[in-house]
Amino acid sequence: MNASQLETLKNLLIQNSKREGITPTPIPGVEIFTAHATTTPLPVVYQPSLCVLAQGEKQVFMGKDVFTYKAGQFLVVTVDLPLHSQITHASANAPYLLLKVNMDSALIAELLPHTQTEKPVSPSAEKGLFVGDMETSTADAAIRLAELMTTPEHIAVLAQQTKRELFYRLLRGRFGAVIVRMAVKDSHLQRIGKAIQNVKDEFHRPLSVPHLAQIAGMSVSSFHEHFKSVTGLSPLQYQKSIRLLAARNLLAAENLDAATTAYQVGYESPSQFSREYARMFGNPPGRDVSLLKQNGNWQAL
Repeated sequence: MNASQLETLKNLLIQNSKREGITPTPIPGVEIFTAHATTTPLPVVYQPSLCVLAQGEKQVFMGKDVFTYKAGQFLVVTVDLPLHSQITHASANAPYLLLKVNMDSALIAELLPHTQTEKPVSPSAEKGLFVGDMETSTADAAIRLAELMTTPEHIAVLAQQTKRELFYRLLRGRFGAVIVRMAVKDSHLQRIGKAIQNVKDEFHRPLSVPHLAQIAGMSVSSFHEHFKSVTGLSPLQYQKSIRLLAARNLLAAENLDAATTAYQVGYESPSQFSREYARMFGNPPGRDVSLLKQNGNWQAL
């Protein structure tokens, strides 16, 4: 992304951002995220998405790996990932500005016959997250998508075809072969994705790794290896993160006590729940939720 494109995208996001944090847009599956200050590392579940950064800087922690992305770069998430992320550059005069577009695996599958995917794939290709530089042609498509926010009367006709061009450009680019794995039937990424969906759907139930391996069509040892490669976590660690994030949402939204919440998300011991909750969020449940409500919108993309 060149300097002119970066300035154009930045101005479009400033123009259409309505609040601190997440601003939904009239375009289905597209959001703006704005932050005027840096943050400490925050736990959050990233959903499959393309995140284009117009201003600021962010670090994302996946297991032992740290991904840094800056203005003019993009981050792609290919499966649901519980991660920690931290805005490292943002201020009142130069806020963090990001355009988020939900990944559309059906659209990617539709585009496969029209893209070249024989390019070399890096050793990290199985990871569920990666960062890259936004190519000029891809940046043009992202800007055209953002421009539709200023002409909502055109969204019904142009939004889907503009997304189509954006993903087409992305697939034809340097990282296309990695993104393709979202849509290729029986790829390791897609198989792990099925197991991840089962963990999410059944997070409150006891975890059975052999059952998850069966869903993925892998041996238990192979499943462990590929699951950790994609998510940076073991299946048990992944489930624990999903449980604790779900518990946090319950505590904040429904004013439940810690013990009731613990049982609802699958813990048999409220004391164990409180210990693991404090380890993940930095404070015990009651204190954390109190701070959460004071701070307002806490999720960061």
